[in-house]
Amino acid sequence: MPATADPAFDVVILGGGSGGYSCALRAAELGLTVALVEKDKLGGTCLHKGCIPTKALLHAAEVADTAREGAAYGVRTSLDAIDMGGVRGYQEGVVARLYKGLQGLVAGRSVEYVTGSGRLTSPTTVTVGERVLTGRAVVLATGSSARTLPGLEIAGRVVTSEEALRLDAVPDRVVVLGGGVIGVEFASIFRSFGADVTIVEALPRLVAAEDEDISRTLERELRKRKITIRTGVRFDGATQTDAAVTVTLEGGESLEADLLLVAVGRGPVTDGLGYDEVGVAMDRGYVVTDERLRTSVDGVRAVGDIVPGPQLAHRGFAQGIFVAEDIAGLSPVPVDDVGIPRVTYCTPEVASVGLTEAAARERFGDVDAYTYPLGGNGKSQILRTSGFVKVVRRQGGPVLGVHMIGARMGEQVGEAQLIYNWGAYADEVAALVHAHPTQNEALGEAFLALAGKPLHAHG
Repeated sequence: MPATADPAFDVVILGGGSGGYSCALRAAELGLTVALVEKDKLGGTCLHKGCIPTKALLHAAEVADTAREGAAYGVRTSLDAIDMGGVRGYQEGVVARLYKGLQGLVAGRSVEYVTGSGRLTSPTTVTVGERVLTGRAVVLATGSSARTLPGLEIAGRVVTSEEALRLDAVPDRVVVLGGGVIGVEFASIFRSFGADVTIVEALPRLVAAEDEDISRTLERELRKRKITIRTGVRFDGATQTDAAVTVTLEGGESLEADLLLVAVGRGPVTDGLGYDEVGVAMDRGYVVTDERLRTSVDGVRAVGDIVPGPQLAHRGFAQGIFVAEDIAGLSPVPVDDVGIPRVTYCTPEVASVGLTEAAARERFGDVDAYTYPLGGNGKSQILRTSGFVKVVRRQGGPVLGVHMIGARMGEQVGEAQLIYNWGAYADEVAALVHAHPTQNEALGEAFLALAGKPLHAHG
């Protein structure tokens, strides 16, 4: 049966993840008619296979650590066992509640929600089965999927983060291939659940996109947790039996484990969706856009993980809102990738925004950097965490970057991103009052010191 054309929409969005659904909600809010196409579940990877279930696992891991370490606080607790069925039930309950709420939001905004595999078939049409959805504007938001390495099959004891979310039991020994955000988060989870963990990373340091001081401190803290770290070492291959998986490193060394978690990044989902055929410019599978997220095809936009840059759900969310407002003629300010906050939810947490010290020096030459250790922060001592807050600024100028490591630092990055994005000066931030005792106070102390009036720190 030939495809049939629907009445035209103002916007047709291909992909219902963070970038796609935010674009749909904002466009509908602005009075535009919207069709949103999703082949799986509304909310995409972030809600169902990424951010939310992973962070639920990380919270369960934190609870396990708290139970195990209660005696350090004078509370006699012990950890009996990790019930992965119970953990999954908790995790799935969180996802289900958010999913139901999101479905209600989309239905309440009168968005035409279309379930099925969509394909871009012209600059103005997306075809889903027998339906042709025509839009004055088309937004591509098809997201990303877990990568693997050539010759490394994901099966059995070799898994990605997506399969790791569905494990029935905690493996005794885990090798994590990749020391980026996903790798260190899952290494942290497995260690908290009692596994022996080894991270293998080809680059010289963990979380290589972060400031070098962050990488050094994170590696030290993970080693304190008895996580083995092998940086500057390349993966050569893996073989598995019913009993174990053997990971071979370049040079012939081998590691035996019960599970190999492949965390070598995520790649764009663009193959076979018609982008090339319609003439959308591509680069290694990514969609090329300008700063206003316009592709090479007039009327076609792209948002989220398919656009080169940091693969963060909140980046896609912000880009979706931006595109909706741009299509509606509001002329919003483009999303600046450098100004997007970044958080790695391992133990300890890493949070940052802006330029690293090295990048700031390369771009601006003369910069100042100040590091405030959490040893001087009362709440950090209560929480028994270590780490620091590091601030980078242009000499005599505004803040260029904020980099933090320690317990709950992800909750401090909101203020840090305001400081960076508003181009604040150290003395302006130093004048703000931070509640005592809080982790947030450490950020204030760093700026007091950078403004030339250190209190709970040496000048």
